[in-house]
Amino acid sequence: MKNQLKHVAIIMDGNGRWAKKRGFERFLGHRRGTESTIDAVNVGVELGLEHLTLYVFSSENWQRPGKEVNYLMNLLIEMVAQELPHLMEKNVKLVVIGNIGRLPEAPREKLEEAIRQTSANSGMQLNLAISYGGRAEIVDACKQIAAEVLAGEASVDSIDETFFSRHLYLKGAPDPDLVIRTGGEFRLSNYLLWQAAYSEFYVTDVLWPDFTPADFRRAVDFYQTRERRFGKVIHE
Repeated sequence: MKNQLKHVAIIMDGNGRWAKKRGFERFLGHRRGTESTIDAVNVGVELGLEHLTLYVFSSENWQRPGKEVNYLMNLLIEMVAQELPHLMEKNVKLVVIGNIGRLPEAPREKLEEAIRQTSANSGMQLNLAISYGGRAEIVDACKQIAAEVLAGEASVDSIDETFFSRHLYLKGAPDPDLVIRTGGEFRLSNYLLWQAAYSEFYVTDVLWPDFTPADFRRAVDFYQTRERRFGKVIHE
């Protein structure tokens, strides 16, 4: 019997290394990587996923050189404008998780408009993690819960894992079944720290700009070979 696959999360790593290997500026790696992003969304729709979550820009990425950050922000504006008609056509709902308030006005407004336009779509939910950090997400959840307790809206005894999860950015979404990381690194990089507790991990040396639909499907095939235990003993 096949494992259910509702939610895939991807750490899209390797744009800079892809460019460096070819003697290009890092910017060209980011631009080439957008093609893989589009392909991944299309595969997610074809697989019938409920959620596809992509790590677009971490909270730590703000520390990169200003020229690169500006390029990434402009590329984000371009990508949203270019792909919005396709998201509508494919019935994809766009959601952004992270501290979107840190974004410059233009990309923030472009994202907010795309979120509004796709809000009634009922197909796959595409979650873009932008200005996102897993630790910050957990801290924000703790702050919300503390405020509710202080206001008398919740009691300390009512706090359990389910209650806590409802205060995360992706409240209501199933935890990722599969986390894919390209570029060969074996770390989470502050990504979905709470949600990935029992996710299956697939790491490939393929750099993100070279990640094809066939690579995505290989990751899914790997997932189907896994025996998911969730901490339980299945076989003695």
